[in-house]
Amino acid sequence: MQGASIFNSRVFRFFTLDFLNMSEHRRGAACLSGAATVIDGDTIIVAGERIRLHGIDAPELEQTFQWRGKKIVCGTMSLAALEALTAGVKVRCEVIERDRYGRLIAKCFSPNGIDIGRRLVSSGWALAYRQFSRDYVDAETNARKAKRGMWRGHFEKPWVWRAAVASVGGGVMANRVGRRSGAR
Repeated sequence: MQGASIFNSRVFRFFTLDFLNMSEHRRGAACLSGAATVIDGDTIIVAGERIRLHGIDAPELEQTFQWRGKKIVCGTMSLAALEALTAGVKVRCEVIERDRYGRLIAKCFSPNGIDIGRRLVSSGWALAYRQFSRDYVDAETNARKAKRGMWRGHFEKPWVWRAAVASVGGGVMANRVGRRSGAR
């Protein structure tokens, strides 16, 4: 991808990383901005707050999908896609609510206004989380038709995968899922 090298350059990072700040958005909703630390394919930390990206669900880090007869770790691929979208830039997150786990639910944007959740869904590394929002259903449909990301192969939807792991007592994963499942 041409131009990607500028996002990874130290000079670009130096000039784009700013002190973390919290401000009020034009509509009065709280906004957070700053560098993002990626936790998994749909969770980041900005300005010290754990943020779950609104309207999407990405595979768990341990989750795999089948492609050309091979198991591919789609959770790690999803995490890498989110890292690529947030590396070296200051993101802006518009807070929608706080979930039952204390995380903020927010729509987050790159400096040039790209909706990060939409980009993850349209690239096929996250799904529209219809239980909570229909904002990205069109992006998911387009990714599926174009066979982008996980849509190249066969996979379980993240919420189905988590439920299956939890039902068989998945050990450490079950404990991790228990803290996460049902949250956006």
